[in-house]
Amino acid sequence: MSFKVTQDSIMQKIKEENVRFIRLQFTDMLGTIKNVEIPLSQLDKALDNKMMFDGSSIEGFVRIEESDMYLYPDLDTFVVFPWTSDKGKVARFICDIYNPDGTPFEGCPRYNLKRNLKKMEKLGFSSFNIGTEPEFFLFKLDEQGEPSLELNDHGGYFDLAPTDLGENCRRDIVLELEEMGFEIEASHHEGAPGQHEIDFKYSDAVKHCDDIQTFKLVVKTIARKHNLHATFMPKPLFGVHGSGMHVNMSLFKDGENVFFDTSTELQLSEYAHQFTSGLLQHATNFTAITNPTVNSYKRLVPGYEAPVHVAWSAYNRSPLVRIPYSRGLSTRVELRSVDPTANPYMAMAVLLAAGLDGIRNQMTPPESIDQNIYEMTEKERAECGIKTLPSTLMDALKELKKDDIIIEALGSHLYEHFLEAKHIEWDMFRTTVHPWEREQYLSAY
Repeated sequence: MSFKVTQDSIMQKIKEENVRFIRLQFTDMLGTIKNVEIPLSQLDKALDNKMMFDGSSIEGFVRIEESDMYLYPDLDTFVVFPWTSDKGKVARFICDIYNPDGTPFEGCPRYNLKRNLKKMEKLGFSSFNIGTEPEFFLFKLDEQGEPSLELNDHGGYFDLAPTDLGENCRRDIVLELEEMGFEIEASHHEGAPGQHEIDFKYSDAVKHCDDIQTFKLVVKTIARKHNLHATFMPKPLFGVHGSGMHVNMSLFKDGENVFFDTSTELQLSEYAHQFTSGLLQHATNFTAITNPTVNSYKRLVPGYEAPVHVAWSAYNRSPLVRIPYSRGLSTRVELRSVDPTANPYMAMAVLLAAGLDGIRNQMTPPESIDQNIYEMTEKERAECGIKTLPSTLMDALKELKKDDIIIEALGSHLYEHFLEAKHIEWDMFRTTVHPWEREQYLSAY
């Protein structure tokens, strides 16, 4: 954003852009964007933090007898949606959720991330910087305007038009994002047909999570204008790569990246090694949060570049954690298991907690695994102490329950409501009769 964010500058922007409606956005426990849209006449009320909504209707919030919640707009998140009508545009604020007594609502994922960042600051760090790579598929819409399973192209990694028929859509997405203040670093076709990736610049954790949510909204909106459906579902198709959201992380102190140290062989500091150790130590336990759907575990299988083995390396891409080549301010740790169905605020909270636990307890990582883990035998992996990520959502939930560090990072409200919702999801999946079962058994038996 090119202007200083104050109430006066916001009102000036609203006048210049002919904004007529304001969306007060927030994210529920499952990572879904919610919003209350108000006419411009109600903006003063919203900026005075007096805009109320019914929290009992939102997944993972509160019961009906304690339903009144307040939306507190974050002025720094103000943006005008470029694609809205010139007759009256729509702008938005991202909001934190507060209780009627003026205290932060513990079930607000955005507030919960801020709570974890305060713990980081008490350890002497000033910023948790994040860069993500969310992937998505583009499918054609059918005659009724509903998503089909027909891909819009059959391109592959870094293909160009005419093979990559999603190029125009992807370009329009980039243009809209740039108009909204995003700094786009790259956009390209991914490895599977119909799969795409757009990378935007890293930032501090809260802003980057806000950006992830905005990114998803823009991608879906612009795709529909091209008669396409964009999905961040991890594995929409059998037999091809799934969609991940690799997370690059670094800690800063006084403007310096504390993961960088020129005196070591890999130019990685003790902090970087300890943070990596914490990620590896808690990996199986936070997977329910970073990979929160039944479908997530269809992606986490060997053979499709999704990491399933708990190990790290500075040289190859088969382990869970990779150290990218860049150094200096760009020194970072990359976790490759996360997928884009994760609630970003909750995911970053547990990843930060895991890494800080490694630092707090001065953990030492195991030896790096610099060979292709997929080609190792089960015995060789066991000899190297390489664990495997949970293979189903239910397995992941069982692992989550074992880890007090991750549970505390979520807070009791989010933890309990998340667990309840995901047990229901698993039970619905477990008891549904799927087409594959009928194909296999209906005639045979």
